[in-house]
Amino acid sequence: MTITVYSKPACVQCTATTRALEARGLDFQVIDLTEDDAAMSLVQEMGYRQAPVVVAGEAHWAGFRPDMIGQLA
Repeated sequence: MTITVYSKPACVQCTATTRALEARGLDFQVIDLTEDDAAMSLVQEMGYRQAPVVVAGEAHWAGFRPDMIGQLA
């Protein structure tokens, strides 16, 4: 399963999310929404207005969600 974290600089919830993924030994990719217009458009089309947005397989969510991250491990 591919895990992608759409993030922004200096985002507390983004940092918490990536740390939680790392703590569980999960591989993930981080895409900076401030540097990738296509990624920003994709996230907005999905209906999200806050970072981070995590896409893990067919599941996706916004914000720091330890409950959802726990389901990935």
